[in-house]
Amino acid sequence: MAAARRYDGAIMMARTQISLDAELLRRAKAKAGDLGISLAEYVRRVVEDDLGPGRSGGDASAIFGLFDSGGSDVSTQKDAYVGEALAAEHRRTVDSG
Repeated sequence: MAAARRYDGAIMMARTQISLDAELLRRAKAKAGDLGISLAEYVRRVVEDDLGPGRSGGDASAIFGLFDSGGSDVSTQKDAYVGEALAAEHRRTVDSG
């Protein structure tokens, strides 16, 4: 099964109650047992298979490298740029005051 389906404690779960007829419950428990998982995990998997994967936090690393800065050097020169902006603001304040 996919790692996204594995419950690792970090995923918020909502408790719910469902009603199944006795035969369907027996078959679901047997199937879960055959798979070596709990009935709750079996139901989660069946619902997810039917509905498709939901929204998840996703992997933030998937967005790295998607955009081109166009050669910007802001990340390496930010201190100089902030200093220049503060100096310019100071000059405006002194000149107008």
